[in-house]
This record gives sequence, structure tokens and C-alpha cells, in this order.
Amino acid sequence: MATSNNTDPPIGHFYDALHANYIAALGDKLDNPSSYEGAVTEHLRVSGVYWSLAALSLLRDSEEVDQLMGLTSSKGERSAIVDWVFACYDSRTGGFGGNCSGGVDAPCPHDGHLLYTLSALQILAMADCMDDERLNKEAIVKFVAGLQNEDGSFSGDEWGEVDTRFSYCALSCLALLGKLPLPNWENRHDTNSESDNKRPIIDIYKAVQYIISCRNFDGGFGSVPGAESHAGQVFCCIGALSIAHSLHLLNDGIDKSSSSGGADLLSWWLAERQCDSGGLNGRPEKQADVCYSWWILSALSIMGRVNWINTSKLGQFILHCQDDDDGGIADRPTDMPDVYHTFFGLCGLSLIGHLGKIGDREGKLYREVDPVFALPLDVVKKLGLRAQVISGCRGEVEERLLIHSILDGSIKQTNSE
Repeated sequence: MATSNNTDPPIGHFYDALHANYIAALGDKLDNPSSYEGAVTEHLRVSGVYWSLAALSLLRDSEEVDQLMGLTSSKGERSAIVDWVFACYDSRTGGFGGNCSGGVDAPCPHDGHLLYTLSALQILAMADCMDDERLNKEAIVKFVAGLQNEDGSFSGDEWGEVDTRFSYCALSCLALLGKLPLPNWENRHDTNSESDNKRPIIDIYKAVQYIISCRNFDGGFGSVPGAESHAGQVFCCIGALSIAHSLHLLNDGIDKSSSSGGADLLSWWLAERQCDSGGLNGRPEKQADVCYSWWILSALSIMGRVNWINTSKLGQFILHCQDDDDGGIADRPTDMPDVYHTFFGLCGLSLIGHLGKIGDREGKLYREVDPVFALPLDVVKKLGLRAQVISGCRGEVEERLLIHSILDGSIKQTNSE
């Protein structure tokens, strides 16, 4: 049963033009080494560009985004963003670095890292450049696969830091490249991309079992086994399980009398992150922060339980964090806006259906965000990406999620053991 989000629209004005202008103007600030924005994002510029493009892509169509940002063509003295992204490719490792400080014609001085490799691929996906001849898919796949550890975890780069963020990045990268081997839980010695004489690119079974090992007694997930539950890590783990079509594993080790198992336990923990202000925090006893509008809502959307929080109050909180002078969205009211919180604030408004309501009222057609891949829904459809989501307690599914495989959330699933 397909449903749309039918919550009452939050009270507050949405500054569409200011937000679009704020995002479009960030390019000049980021390119200026003496600017605050340029200095603090120098090492992660690829991710900053992804947040900017993805944010504007929810407000404008692809042609307008290209015109405003110079995505595929140069804008003034600035090279096209796509050309700049390819200049951030680290041919030594096979991944993308966070910047290319030497310019588009100089070797990339930044080491390849999973975080920036995913951001680079997301940018190329929005630019419809996944078939660009400069994209060395084979080398990128080898880079990602080479970072998987014996226990199934992934390191971010050759220096070895392990974090469930990198599990999500690895699986998402492989999915975007069309190279992710999906598990066959009825026959663990087979995958849908494995031939008799070819080993799978990664051990997908170990990858998802490692993620499950990072789950805590409260239903949440940490960065490594035994680490504190954190909403950001929850998205990474739920998103990775979704991409790997393994959300049924949430029921492993859960009370068998519970019909919905681990999804309910985790959703309760996420719902308890809502503060009196209406905003969401990442851990108990912390302040609300707009970015968790994405980290929490995306996971709840994947599990079919967005209605477990007060979406109207959350919408009000996000709108109160807008800068009504210069545009952009801050972490909380009266703070300075930044592109990170602007993107995730817009994602939050999209996931509760409020952007659509604004568009209907103002005659605009806003694009929806996909909660699994953090890309505009039309981009996900065009790439043919298909993950797994869980239906709501009564079998309902948001219309935007119908492109994915649906796991019945009201029926106990078979344990993988």
C-alpha cells in the first residue's frame, strides 16, 4: 500500500530564493583561500561540493543547477565542477582525495579516501557523468575492495582507521558503480554476481555481519563493536544493510515474540532523540541539531517509521534555523548557516514531505531525496539503483520508496542463522 507523507505542514516561511543564492555563491567563497569557508573545508572540499550540489538539486532542476554552479561547463574563470572532481582522483591509490590543491592540471596531492570517493561518485551521478571515459571504474572498485578487512569491516584509507561510516561508503560506491555483489542468504556460498571461476569483489556476508556486530543493547549502532550508539552511525549501518538487501538481519538476537523485531527497537531509540524544541539530537542528553533531521529521518524512512516522531514540530525547528537575511540553514536557531546543515535541513524537509507542500503552494516542483543513497530520487531512478526498505507496521510504504525492494515490516522474517 503506497502512501505519501500526510502530516500537517509546519508553521513558518521557507526562503527558497535566499537558499538558492546562498548555495550558488559558496563556490567563490570556497575558491578563496583567505575566506573562512575556504580555509575550514580545504581538506574535504569534495564533500563540501557534494553537499552544495545535492542541496541545490533539491530546489532546482538539473539544468538550473548546471547553470548556477557550473557543473559540466566552466563558470567564469572556474573550471567545470566535473573536471575539478576528476582532478581530485588519486591514481596512486585508485580513489578520490578530498581536494586537488594544485589545480585541475596538477597531480592530486591528497590521498584517496572512501569518504571523498563516495562524494566524488555522487557528484558525477548528479552530473550524469558515470559513463565518462575518465572514470576508472575498475581501479576504484579495486581501491574499495582492498580496504575490506578480515572481519568484514572497511578502513577509510591505507592508514587503517575503521568506522561503520566506511562500510556504508564502500557499499554505496560499489552500488553506484554497478559492482556490488548481493548476498543470497539461502545459499551463503553464492552471490548474484559470482561466476564459477570468479571470486566476488568483496565478502558481502562478512561486511553485513560486521555491521550487525556494531549493534548495541538499545538497538542503536556505534562506529565499531562496543562503541556508543550514535544517530549518524545508525544511518550508516541501516543504509549499508539497505543497500546490501540485508535488513532482515535486524531481527537477529531479538525477542522472537516481537513481530517487528529490531526495526521497532531501533526506531524507538531514534524517536527518543526528539527534543522539546522539535529538533533531533544524535545521542541522549545532547542538544538538537538540524543535521540529525537527515541521519535519523533517513533511517526511519528506510524502516517505514517516520510517523514515530512529531514531523510537524521537526519541520518548525528546521525552519527556525534558516538565515532570513542571507539564506542557508544552521545547526540550531540563531547560529551561522553552513552548507552541511543546509543540505541536511533540506533533506529533513523533503523526508517529512514539507518541501512538496511548499512547492504545491508556490508553484514549484521540488525534487525528492532518496533516503538510502542521499541523492535526488530522479537520479537514483535513472541509475537503476535498487536497495531494500521495510514497510510500515500496517504494510504502508512511502511512494518514493517503491523503487526499492520491500521487506514486510509486519511479518517476522526468517533468521539468517
